[in-house]
Amino acid sequence: MSFLVTYYLSNILGRKFFDNSGEPVGRVKDVLVTFSKEKPRVVAVKARIKGQDRILDFSNFDIRRIQFDCVVYCDEPVDYVIPEGTNILYLAENILDKQILDINGRKLVRVNDVRLVKIASGSYAVAVDVGMDGIFRRLGIERPVTSLLSPLRLKVPGRYILFDDVEAVDYSTFGITLSKPYTKLHTLHPSDLADVIEDLDKKSGKALFESLDEEKAADVLEELEPEAQVEMIESLSIEKAADVIEKMPADEAADLIDELEDDKAEQLLNEIEKESSDDIREILQYKDDTVGSLMMTEFLSFKENITVEDTLEFLRTEKPESDTIYYLYVVDNDNRLKGTVSLRDLVIADPNMILNDIMRRTVAYVYDNDELDSLAEIIAKYNLLAIPVINNEKKMEGVVVIDDIVEDLLDKRKTE
Repeated sequence: MSFLVTYYLSNILGRKFFDNSGEPVGRVKDVLVTFSKEKPRVVAVKARIKGQDRILDFSNFDIRRIQFDCVVYCDEPVDYVIPEGTNILYLAENILDKQILDINGRKLVRVNDVRLVKIASGSYAVAVDVGMDGIFRRLGIERPVTSLLSPLRLKVPGRYILFDDVEAVDYSTFGITLSKPYTKLHTLHPSDLADVIEDLDKKSGKALFESLDEEKAADVLEELEPEAQVEMIESLSIEKAADVIEKMPADEAADLIDELEDDKAEQLLNEIEKESSDDIREILQYKDDTVGSLMMTEFLSFKENITVEDTLEFLRTEKPESDTIYYLYVVDNDNRLKGTVSLRDLVIADPNMILNDIMRRTVAYVYDNDELDSLAEIIAKYNLLAIPVINNEKKMEGVVVIDDIVEDLLDKRKTE
């Protein structure tokens, strides 16, 4: 016959435990669980016995529910040796009162209690309690509050996150735990993850950011406020910081590097691959109020005589970012802007036709030294998603996308 006992960490934490004759043996100070891909199993208890702290094997403990309370028994305390290489969490020390990232809610919440279950095969941590009922339970007023609300037909809201979905970012600091395995963090939009990092204390935020892969870190970095961007980059080694910045669009990277101290900026520019470094340096030469300071140097341009079929094959192979593919720009052998081709035009055209035959020759553009204020008006007038940027010789220098224009306008409003 199977049995199941549900209890909470707060039910046993700080409580005395007894031998089978009812004599007190010691006091529970913490509960240890294994923490890996398997279910978090309770393996030991940190106990205070005769003035000394000991780690005891949980297999000799018994948790019994008596009405609304729990009683802990241990007839024969046996020391537990933590196996080398095993990830162990101390529930009270490492989880209780710590912040966790609720992936579904895209926000940080606090662990108020831990729910455990005892079954035939052992005891397991099954969920973290992030609701108000966990606070009342720990304060010892859960039943009075429930009784008070009952005539009003109200209940204390409970909220749990399954312990299977909780993982520590950094086992050495336990600054933050996650309500989903770390490998699933990519399900969060970079802007949501940036909000979480900014809400964390500096140490935890840096630990989380440093754990991201370069692609994710670059995406998140773009969404952080300038001050937070500088903090995150300065927390990395020069080598890793350079790797992350290389994954960013050149205009975003230039904005970030412009916020750094000159020595640090130069170190990074020297560490970054030359092609990326040259693009960033080029943008940094422009004044802040000019189009060149806002343009992306990554854009798609093709020669006039390339066929539609070859163009499509290039796009399939290279898989360019979405914000670089609003329009395809047609240039001559000297990189002078000749026309544009939309994706629609490209898809419906005869594969053997060349771009010169299907391109639109009337093109709205701006110069790299034009003032930024002119951008919004032109984008709105021609209903554009992006606009090419040329120099005085009409050679393509870059592209400004509507997202960057909107962001620039919003930043100006914040400072007004």
